[in-house]
Amino acid sequence: MKANILARVSTEEQKEAGNSLPAQQDRLRSYIDRNANLTFDKEFIFDESAYKEHRKEFDKVIDYIVSQKELTALCCDKVDRLSRDFLVGLPILEKLRREGKVELHFPSDNLVLNQNSPATDLFHFNIAVSLAQYYSNAISDNVKRAFERMRNEGKWLSRPRFGYKYETDKNEKKTLVVDPLYSHLVVKLFELYATGNYSLLTIRDELSKMGFYHPNGKSLCKSGIERILKDTFYCGIAMSPKYGNYPHKYPQLITRELFDRCQEIREGKRTNRPKFVGQDYIFKGLLKCENCGCTMTPEIHKKKSGKVFIYYSCTNAKGICKRDYVSEKALLKPIYDILERFETINEGTQTMLVNELRSATESEIVFHKAQINRIHNEQERMRAKNDNLLEAYMDKSIDKETYDKKHQEYGNKIQSLNIELKEHSSADHDYKTTIASILSVARRAKEIFESSEPAEKRAFINYLIQNPKVSGKELTFSMRSPYNLVLQLADTLSWGGYWESNPDCRYHKPEC
Repeated sequence: MKANILARVSTEEQKEAGNSLPAQQDRLRSYIDRNANLTFDKEFIFDESAYKEHRKEFDKVIDYIVSQKELTALCCDKVDRLSRDFLVGLPILEKLRREGKVELHFPSDNLVLNQNSPATDLFHFNIAVSLAQYYSNAISDNVKRAFERMRNEGKWLSRPRFGYKYETDKNEKKTLVVDPLYSHLVVKLFELYATGNYSLLTIRDELSKMGFYHPNGKSLCKSGIERILKDTFYCGIAMSPKYGNYPHKYPQLITRELFDRCQEIREGKRTNRPKFVGQDYIFKGLLKCENCGCTMTPEIHKKKSGKVFIYYSCTNAKGICKRDYVSEKALLKPIYDILERFETINEGTQTMLVNELRSATESEIVFHKAQINRIHNEQERMRAKNDNLLEAYMDKSIDKETYDKKHQEYGNKIQSLNIELKEHSSADHDYKTTIASILSVARRAKEIFESSEPAEKRAFINYLIQNPKVSGKELTFSMRSPYNLVLQLADTLSWGGYWESNPDCRYHKPEC
C-alpha cells in the first residue's frame, strides 16, 4: 500500500521543539520502513496554522488522496499534527476512510483508522481531536473575558483619540491623559458646531485660523471633523464596533448635552428612543429568520377561552418573508430533546469519559509547554522591536507620529501576550477537572432549566446552543463546545456507532 507522509507545524517554536519537521519526518519514515505493508510514496511538509481559513497546502493533500485509484495510507505523527481544530478537509478524509479509499496512521498515538475500525478506535480519535479543540477554544475564551474585564473597568485598549495621549503613571503603567496641545481645540470644535452656524467646511476653515492642525501639520479634512463630532469618547463613552459601547474612566472633554446638541444639528433630527418592552420572553433576542436573517419577535395571543399563548414571527424588515407564526412551545421542543438526552448519561459513561480525558494528558502537556515558549519568544520579539523603535526616533529616522503609532501597536501586542500567558499558566490542565464538572451539570440540565425564570432560561439556552434560527416552523441550531462533544461521545458509548466530529452540524438525533 502506498504511504504518504504529512508533517506540519503551526508556529516557529514548534519547528525548534520535539515536533519539528525533521523530527516528524524521521519518525514517520522509520514507521513506514518497519511496516511491511507500506511503501513510501510522497511527503507533504508545511507549516500552517490549523485556524487559517484557506489551508492551501492541506487542500493539496486531500486532492492527491482523492486522485488515487487504490487504497492509500496517510501517515501523521500524532492526531494533533493533523489538526488542532476541525479542518475543512477532515470530513472529506473521514468519508474516504469509510469508503475504504484511505487509511489514517498515527504512529506516536499507536492508532490506525481504516474502513473496518471499531467504535473504540474512532472514539479515541474523536476525543483526541475534540480535546485539543476544546483546550484551544477555552484559552481563546479566557483571553476574550480578560479584555471584557478591562472594558468593564472602563479601560481603553486601542490608539488614543485626537486630544488624548498615553503617559506612564507612577506605577509604570500606561494610562490615557488629556493632551494639552489639542484637547482645547476639540472642545472648541464642538462648541462652534453646536451654534448651528457652521458647516463642516466652514468650521474647518475657522479652526485652521485658530491653529487647529493635525499633528502631521495638515488641516483636518471634512471627514476627520465629522469623525470627531460623532465620537462619543469625548463625552465619556468608548465605542467598539465589535463589542459595543461602554463608559470609559478617563477625563471627558465635553458634556453629554453638548455632544447630543451637535448630533441633533448634524442629523437634523432627534435620535429615536428605544421602545420599552415590559414582558419577558424565553427566546427574546436569540432567534433569527433563516430565510432573510431578520430578528424573530415575540408577541402574546389570547384565545377566546382566556388562555394565553406566546408566538414568534419574523419582523420581515427586508420585505421578502411571509409572516408565519410559530409557538414558543414548538420552539422549546428540540431544546427539551437535548436536555433529555443529557439525562440519559449514567455514572458509568461519565466515569469513562473523564478517564479517557486523563489518558490524553501527555500530548496536552507538550502543547501547553509549546504555547508558553511561543508567548515568551513573542514577548521578547515585541520588546526588541519597541527598543529599536525608540532608537530610530532618537536618531530622527522616524517622526513622532510614526513612533507613537507603532509604540502603541507594540504595547497592545505585549499586553495581549501577557494576558494570554496568564491564562495559559492558570489554565494548565485544570480543564480536565472542568470537563468532569460539565458532565455533572449536563446530566441535571433539564432540572435546572425547568426551575428557572424566563431570563434565566434564555441565558441557559444561549449557554448550550449557538446560531439558533427558525426555518418555517422549525428551530435549528448547533451545540456549543464542549456540550456537543459530551453528546457525541455519550452516543458513541451508548450505541457503538460513529458521530462525525463536526461542531457546526445542525441539531439532529443519531440514527441507530
